[in-house]
Parts: sequence; structure tokens; C-alpha cells
Amino acid sequence: MSEKLKKNLCRILIALGIFVVILILEKTGKFPEVFENKLGACAVYLIPYLIAGYDVVKKAVLGVIHGQMLDESFLMTLASVGAFVTGEAEEAAAVMLFYQVGEFFQSYAVGKSRQSITDLMNIAPEYANVVRDDGSIETIDPDDVEIGDILVIKPGEKIPVDSVVVSGSSMINTAALTGESVPRSAGEGDPVISGCINGEGLLRVRAEKCYDDSTVARILELVENASEKKSRTEAFITRFAHWYTPLVVGAALALAVIPSLITGEWMTWIYRACTFLVISCPCALVISVPLAFFGGIGAASKHGVLVKGSNYLELMAQIGTVVTDKTGTLTEGSFKVSSLVPAEGVTEEELLLAAAAAEGLSTHPIAQSIREACTAAIPDREALPCAESVQNVSGRGIIASMEGSTIIVGNEQLLTDNGISFSKAENAAATICYAAKDGKYLGAILIRDLVKKDTAAAVKAMKEAGVGRFVMLTGDRKAVADAVAKETGIDEVHAELLPEDKVSEVEALLNNKEKNGILAFIGDGINDAPVLMRADVGIAMGSLGSDAAIEAADVVIMDDKLGRLPVLIRIARKTMGISKQNIIFALAIKVLVLILGALGIADMWAAVFSDVGVAVLCILNSMRLLRE
Repeated sequence: MSEKLKKNLCRILIALGIFVVILILEKTGKFPEVFENKLGACAVYLIPYLIAGYDVVKKAVLGVIHGQMLDESFLMTLASVGAFVTGEAEEAAAVMLFYQVGEFFQSYAVGKSRQSITDLMNIAPEYANVVRDDGSIETIDPDDVEIGDILVIKPGEKIPVDSVVVSGSSMINTAALTGESVPRSAGEGDPVISGCINGEGLLRVRAEKCYDDSTVARILELVENASEKKSRTEAFITRFAHWYTPLVVGAALALAVIPSLITGEWMTWIYRACTFLVISCPCALVISVPLAFFGGIGAASKHGVLVKGSNYLELMAQIGTVVTDKTGTLTEGSFKVSSLVPAEGVTEEELLLAAAAAEGLSTHPIAQSIREACTAAIPDREALPCAESVQNVSGRGIIASMEGSTIIVGNEQLLTDNGISFSKAENAAATICYAAKDGKYLGAILIRDLVKKDTAAAVKAMKEAGVGRFVMLTGDRKAVADAVAKETGIDEVHAELLPEDKVSEVEALLNNKEKNGILAFIGDGINDAPVLMRADVGIAMGSLGSDAAIEAADVVIMDDKLGRLPVLIRIARKTMGISKQNIIFALAIKVLVLILGALGIADMWAAVFSDVGVAVLCILNSMRLLRE
């Protein structure tokens, strides 16, 4: 509990103690000369009233001065002052006292809901240890780290920027970013991301990004902006409160004046109007609904999922169709050459060398797998050849130039387009790259990408959670895509697509809302960014995903585990359920007690329950999300 909350609690307890003592003295007939005099009773009850609610009265007065008076503080102050005027001093003090009790519960609940996000905010590194040219170590601000700097990460320190280990080994705690409790090992050549905590080993790392572009900075920006994107439910409550408050003030004024003019019983109707104001205070709705969504976002972050706004959490609860990329999303994204099929008269070494040379300037996983296979097959070579220039043919492959020769590596369509005859390789479970040099067919390279271990279970869990349809969009061959779909339980496959084709497929699905409902797209590559932005909810893989994909997405899975999504859907649906429960419960109680108050059946104590009691119950209901 924060120091501010502790001080507020002490203040409330002191005021409550004084109030109880005064109440006992009044009910036992002590000091009749004080309590039988209305002014004396008001003066006595003003003590706990002001101790508990001086800040509320101050806020109400400042609101009137600045023309922004129609808020909860104004309603509570007006109602309690009205109660003092009508001689109901104990009820006036009780209204303010129990209103502050409700405010305390609200602040406590918000603090608890913020805790997981606060933990996330604590991932920001405070300094970086940079190795200078003379070997000395200088401690600087993470913002001043430059790409290529060598940093020393001591045991227990946070990694300041995304880097690559150059020496040393250690276990890295990634829990704050990914929700993964088991530390990951990191050694020479391994990437490490900012915000993670180094274990017991000493690491030297090379900065790969500046601080503003690092994972930790992007995450903090996402979290800070999440509250700006309200759900439709929150937006409705905000609009509702905007019109509701002036309406009830007007209704209370009418209730105080019109019947009084008819009956002449001014004090009776002013008291009923004050009761009406206390009952009508919308704090149960204004507090509990945003609190539920805030708690939902916090619960998701504990599981390693960042939701960029309440509106996306609301959409996650309604997902009907999930569209997904294949490579890096359903599969590991780490390709391995499984077999070579050289053409007649061509050796495996010649095939691999030509393909590796052509792929030398590419960062695509398939290109990297070919070069790794070439290095492993020809360990005696000091360096692999590399093409002088490369033309990328989108969705087909590459055409490279090297030492006066032209090398083509890609799918069968690329070879056909260039008039090269070849022998078609058959393997349903593998991606096939064909290679040719100077118009001569060299052979085929078969590459496999293993399905992630949790993919099938995650797909099954999402279907059980109510997702009606799974669609895979991939640029890979149909045979490979069909094999992955069969293994994971995907319902529909669209293969051999160019990046623009993926957008068209998603557009077609979005145009059929009656059949598909809310549509989510899961991807991780740069070419997925347009589709992520176009879908109702874009979901990116954060750990391995590209910067462009993470920026375009609405939801980011920090550890790339698809199994986080069923958990997120459950949290989103629980959040929506709690929000609706709070709205229905609060409105039903308020309408009932408002009618009873206007008729004179419900007194100020009933008003306090309908306001503070309902608010506390709604807050406690929202806090159930903290157990997720």
C-alpha cells in the first residue's frame, strides 16, 4: 500500500472513531444541551465531516470556481451540506465518511490492478556500463548508448538495450517481459533483449539498437498509451456520466422546489432532494467499469501479453475467426535443410555453394538455413561466396549476380518465368527451393520448419473458447501448408500467397461479418504489418517478431507462445462479464432507491448504501480479475 493510501486510511479511521464516539454520546443522551440544539449538533458533527472530507469539499469549491462543478465531489458536498441545513447532521457526516471509505476502496483496487503493469514499468534500465577504447568502464544513461558499443552487464543488472552476447554466459530472467518464470540461458552469439535481468554470470554484449528502438522502450510506450484507447463500454459510461450528472442535479432541484411550493414543507423536500443526490452519484459505474478493463489489461500483462487498449480487450472477447501466418507463428521459424536433390551431373557441394552465394545478402530464415547447411557440409572453406548484387522477386525468390554468372534460387514459378526446365521435387512436408546457374538447373533444396510444440493445443483451446474458424495464409507451397494445417487443426488454408494477396484474403473475410464475426490476425513478419493493421485485432509475436509487425499490432505476445491466446480470450471474456454485471447491478439498485427516496421511503442511510455500498461491491467484483 502506498504512503498516500496509508495516510488516507489513517484519516478515515480517525474520523470514523470520532463519529462513533459522537454518535454514542448523542444516543445515550449525554450533553443534551449540545445535541438538542441543531447548531450545536452540526458543529460537533462537522469535526469528523471535515477530517474525512475536507479534500472533497475543497475539490467541489474549486470546481465551482472553474466552472467544472458537476462531478462526484460536487454532488457529495451539495448533498451533505443540504443535510446539515435540514438538521440531519449525523447523516451529513455519515455521507461524507462513507463516501471516503468508497474512495479508499477504489484507490486500493486501482493500485492492485496497476501492480502487474507497475512491475512491467520497472523493467526500464537506469544506467548502462560502456567499455571505452582504453578499457575503462563508464556508467552512462541508456539513451546515450550507441549501436556497436560494448556493454558490461553485471550479475543482477538490467540489460539496457537489445544486444548480442560477445563473451560470457549467464541465465537471463525474462519474467517481467514475457511472463515466463524459467530463466533462459545466454552465451556467446545469443541475442538478449533490454529490460531482462542478468543472472549470476558476467556478460559482455554488443549493442544492436539504440535505447529508443529497443524492446523495453517500445513496451513502455505501448503500456503508457493503452489507457487512451477506451472500449465501447467505457466510452458509453463516460458519455452516460456526462449527461447523467446534470440531469440528476436538475431533478434534485425540481424535487426540492416544486413539492415545497405546493406543500410548504421545504425542509422535508430539501432532505429528500439531498437523499436523491447521494443515491444518484454515478461513482459505482464511473469507477468499476474502467477498473475492470484496467484489471484485465494488467492480468494479461502478467501472462506475457501486452494489450494496447481496452477496445482491443473488448474485441478479443468477441473473436469469431482467427487468421494466422505460418512461418514463425505456427512454426518455429528456424528452418533446417532436410535433404538435397542435385540435378544429374551436379554435386551436392556445387548446389549448396551456388544457393548459399545467392542468399548471402538475405536475412530470410530460409536463406540463413541454406548458408548454415553449406557451412556444415563444407567446414574447410574459410568463407562462403557472396553475390555481388541481388534482385528480390516478391513471393518467388531471388536472382543474384556473382562473378559474371546469374544464379536463380526460388520456387518453381520463378524458374518457369525465366524459361528454365527442371525436375519437380515432391515432398509435402518440406519447402522446396530450386536453384539454377546461367540457365542450367542445379537441383532442389528441401527445407523444413518444425511446428511449435504448443500450436495444436493452443488451436484446440481457442476453439473450445468459442473461436469458430481458423484460417492459415502463407506464401509457402500448398502441400507444406496443408501438412501444417493437418498437424495443428487449422480449418482452412490459402497458400502460395504474395503479401498483397494476404491483404485481399483478409479483406474478403472482413466483408463477410455475419459468417466470420470479429477477425483476429496473428503474424510476425514485416510482410504481415499491412494485414495486422487491417484486421479487427492484429496480434504480433513480440520476441521474434519484426519491429514493423509489433508497431502495427494491437496485441503483442512477448514470448511467442501461441498458448497465451486462449488465456487472453478467457481474461477478455471475464472482463466483459464483470463490466456488464457492474452496470446492471449499479443501475438496478440506483433506480430502485431513487424511486424510494423521491417517495420518502428511503432515507439518507439507504442513499449511502446505494452509492458507497454499491460502488464497493462493484469494485470488489472487478478485483476478481486480479486472480487471473
